[in-house]
Amino acid sequence: MEKNELITSITKKVMQRLSAAQDLQAASRYCEAADTMGSADLAQYIDHTILAPDATEEAVGKICSEALQYHFKSVCINSSHVAYVSGKLQRSGVQTCSVVGFPLGAALSQAKAFETRQAIADGAGEIDMVLNIGALKSGDVKTVEDDIRAVRRATRGTTILKVILETCLLTDAEKVLACEISKNAGADFVKTSTGFSKGGATVEDIALMRRAVGPEMGVKASGGIRDASKALAMIHAGATRLGTSASVAIVTGVQGKSGY
Repeated sequence: MEKNELITSITKKVMQRLSAAQDLQAASRYCEAADTMGSADLAQYIDHTILAPDATEEAVGKICSEALQYHFKSVCINSSHVAYVSGKLQRSGVQTCSVVGFPLGAALSQAKAFETRQAIADGAGEIDMVLNIGALKSGDVKTVEDDIRAVRRATRGTTILKVILETCLLTDAEKVLACEISKNAGADFVKTSTGFSKGGATVEDIALMRRAVGPEMGVKASGGIRDASKALAMIHAGATRLGTSASVAIVTGVQGKSGY
């Protein structure tokens, strides 16, 4: 099958699934969860995030302390901070999450796999990788899938793998295609954004991604989530994880800033 025919075939199949009544019924579960959620429940959706290039050890340590205090799901950092963070979070129940191939996704698959293996050796329990965005937009499905599979193999199947799509750079058809590729490659989650491009998570994108992957995969909203109202809207749309640096503001109700 030619490349364009393959893309058309995959996209058509998923788009047909998006219109199915069972997808709409499954989405109601996320609405119910959001409607009954307290701050402690909300905290367990949050990857407390610090990805700024100028993040100091002191700043990263503060994020760890906040994660321990509020019982966030994980602390999400650049791979150079993994050993430090995993030491801080040891035996706490808060996961260490490392980004890989961040923020452009344009590194070689071998480099992404190496970064993944090292992050896991340093204590990461979750990996957020950026897919090869240029290959996706070129319609090169094989390269995109092989790239994700290389990182999936590096996790040895024991570490949560989230694939960052960078939705602000994609058409809806490309978002759907990226979700299908990620699912086929064995990822556990699809994630909207790095927070370093021209846009972050939207309710519309979360709803589209949820319907594309179905109920069995996680969907992570990241980028621009600054308060509880927006966080709950994302969960209502189908998100099962949130990436934000405004985590404390979200669970305490105080307006915060979200700048990775």
